[in-house]
Amino acid sequence: MSRDMPVAELDPVRRLRVLARTLPGALHHAEIVLPVSPERVWAVASDLENQLPLLLSTVKSFTITRAEGDRLWARAVGTLGQRADFEVVLRPGWCLMRSRFVVGAMAATPEGDGTRFGSLGGFRVPGARLLRPVLDSLGDRAVRRFAEHPDLRA
Repeated sequence: MSRDMPVAELDPVRRLRVLARTLPGALHHAEIVLPVSPERVWAVASDLENQLPLLLSTVKSFTITRAEGDRLWARAVGTLGQRADFEVVLRPGWCLMRSRFVVGAMAATPEGDGTRFGSLGGFRVPGARLLRPVLDSLGDRAVRRFAEHPDLRA
């Protein structure tokens, strides 16, 4: 491949859209425009240990167990006691989380005077598409909860 070939730079939300369309187990994708700066949005979104249990009703706790630069490892405990270890990439405006069976992502980018925030969720198992109604409901609820966060009000 030539070094002179043009390469498109995608902002984090566009990258999330690509994942939503191409990742086999991606079942839920939602976006919302918030009336606050990307820095304020990302300060809330990137606080995974405190925010994920508030946003996702199926998550009791999310604990960072190790960090190396923008790579994190975490343990999630579900409300029914199930556990999952996650590999996480966390950068400004971008978060990708994956365990053996679950994938999740968040992205934020400036839009007008506010911020476009997107989320994605899915399962990494055969037949995952059958779970789309459940994941859509959970994902829509999580995005609404996120938008209602006190730190994200104009």
